Amino acid sequence: MSLPYPHLFFDLDGTLTDPKEGIVKSLRYAIEKLGIPDIPESRLTRFIGPPLQDVFSQILNSDSVTLIQNGIELYRERFSTIGLFENRKYEGIDAMLTELQSSGRRLWVVTSKPKIYADRILKHFELYPFFEDVYGPDLEGGRRDKAELIAFVMQQEKVAGRDALMIGDRSFDMIGARSNNVRAVGVLWGYGSPSELTGAGAWKICKRIPDLPRIVSDRSG
Repeated sequence: MSLPYPHLFFDLDGTLTDPKEGIVKSLRYAIEKLGIPDIPESRLTRFIGPPLQDVFSQILNSDSVTLIQNGIELYRERFSTIGLFENRKYEGIDAMLTELQSSGRRLWVVTSKPKIYADRILKHFELYPFFEDVYGPDLEGGRRDKAELIAFVMQQEKVAGRDALMIGDRSFDMIGARSNNVRAVGVLWGYGSPSELTGAGAWKICKRIPDLPRIVSDRSG
C-alpha cells in the first residue's frame, strides 16, 4: 500500500518555532520609528504569519507602496540582527519531524517569511537537516502569497496535489493549500484558532505536536 501524503509542506512561524518575542519587538520598533501610537500586544500577535506587506498595510491603514516599504525596512533593521533569534523551537518538534522523515516522507518548509531569514532560523535551531529544501519569498516580496508559493513548490518539485499535505497554524496556510487542491492540517500550538482554521478549509485539526504523524497517516476523509 502506498504511503499517504508522501510530501509534507510545513509553515515556519507558529508551526515549527514560536517567533512571538522577536516579531512583536521588531514591530514595536518600527511603529515607534514611524510615530504611530503603540499597539496592544494582543493585536500585534495577530500579525504573526501574514506577509509583512499585508501587516504594514493594516498598521498604516494605507495601500501606499512607499509607506509600506518604509515600515518593512524599519522592521527589518531590528529583526535581521536581533529579532531573528528571539525565537524558540516548540518542544517535541525534533521527535515529530524524525518520525515523519523516518516514515519515508519528504519534508519541505513553505513559509511567508523571506527565505534568507527562514534558512538562518532553521540552521540556528538545527532543523535544516529534516527538510529537502526551504521555499519562501525574496526580500522584495516575490511569491509572498501562500497559494502562489505552494503552486511554485509543486511545480518545481513535481508534486501532485493528492500527494501533498500543508501543515500550518493560520488561515493563509489553509487557503493557499485549498487553492492548489492540497489538503491542509491546522495546528493549534501556534497563533490560529480552531474557528479560523476550520473556517479557512482545514482538512484536520491537530492539537498536539506528537499527534501529527498519526493524522498525516490517516487515509480517511
